[in-house]
Amino acid sequence: MSATDNRVIIDRDGAVAHVRLNRPAKRNGLDLAMFRELAEAGVTLSADRSLRAVILSGEGPGFCAGLDWMSFLADPTASKTLLDRPEGEVANLAQKVSWVWQEVPVPVIAAIHGFAIGGGLQIALGADLVYASKDTELSVMEARYGLIPDMGISQSLLKRVRADIAKELTFTARRFSADEALSLGVITRVVDDPIAAAKETADAIAARSPHAIRAAKRLINEAAEMDPAASLALETELQMPLLGSPNQMEAAQAVFEKRPPVFRDPE
Repeated sequence: MSATDNRVIIDRDGAVAHVRLNRPAKRNGLDLAMFRELAEAGVTLSADRSLRAVILSGEGPGFCAGLDWMSFLADPTASKTLLDRPEGEVANLAQKVSWVWQEVPVPVIAAIHGFAIGGGLQIALGADLVYASKDTELSVMEARYGLIPDMGISQSLLKRVRADIAKELTFTARRFSADEALSLGVITRVVDDPIAAAKETADAIAARSPHAIRAAKRLINEAAEMDPAASLALETELQMPLLGSPNQMEAAQAVFEKRPPVFRDPE
């Protein structure tokens, strides 16, 4: 199978990886092979110590139109494969394609355009930041088919919006615009060129100490579920190894010397 046949393509630009959904003729519809490749991409990137940021986007007219229903109707075992939870795993395969971006220890930026519907929206919401073009249409689509959203939305949308907003979007399955998504807190920014904006942010992140950025992502993710005493203790726990470390000293020295810092990758 050539690279052009891959459901998911990973490009590398220095310390930034660009993950692209690559079924444009199917509106990046999710079949079993695409679920597997997308989850594998996240797992592979999680282990890359030289990585500092990830961009997630879709090829063709839109980001992702959700499930490729025909592929699952043609394979009666595919749905069971998606929903079975491997022993020791937090997420099943359906959830992994969204949740894995939080397991990646560096920031992940979804750059969406055209449409992010159903499972496509849930994948995007798994990222730390979501940049959307003004023409993007979004929907929590599953109720239209008599289902609930089950690709990690309880760990993504509910951390971005009030419960009543999440309920309204889920109960109605209506489509909403990028501007409304921004006003509700579903996405981070509306931009003319999401990939260019994501690259600018990713490059800015890559210029910071990778140890500090990884610690910051862990702090923000974990503290949200903690009581005040535990979250404040976590701040100190994560700060102590940074103080006086080679990358922290390099960051401070670069500021004083008015030059770009040169950081070491985590070991």
